Amino acid sequence: MTERIGPDADRSGISDTAGSPGLPLSQDESVRPCDPVFQHGVVVGFDGSLSSERALAYAVGMARRSQCGLVIVHVANRLPATVWAGCEPPVFVDLPDHRTEVIGLELACADFLSGVPWILVERGGDICHEIEEVGREYAADAIVVGSTHGLLGKIFGSVSGRLARRANRPVIVIP
Repeated sequence: MTERIGPDADRSGISDTAGSPGLPLSQDESVRPCDPVFQHGVVVGFDGSLSSERALAYAVGMARRSQCGLVIVHVANRLPATVWAGCEPPVFVDLPDHRTEVIGLELACADFLSGVPWILVERGGDICHEIEEVGREYAADAIVVGSTHGLLGKIFGSVSGRLARRANRPVIVIP
């Protein structure tokens, strides 16, 4: 898991390896879920798409009004390393996802995030499971996601629909 911290987050007693906000924190120096700034905050799924940008904008407003932290989750792709033959489950390989670095840099420069403490959490795996897991870890008051459009969402079910059915906390779907 990789976490990045926003420039406005409460960083008392926390130092990052590069010395400036928004850059990667090492595993042992990262912000822990017990940090009161991010407990009971807002979790938002973000992948850089138009619908996730709208979800992020809504989540920023929600966090600002609630005076709580914003946990931005980017789920990296995982590809099967073997073809599933029906006997053994497939093995998944985590591929380096440079989009998380680009997203982190773009968010660090974004003016609309000023005044809201935020962190960027990178996970790998099933999008619904990982977003819900981050919501559980941070005891989030709500999860905000963008709606899924297109053929894949209709065939496999949308991420927002699956998350709304399985989450144990309110899920807000932004069109």
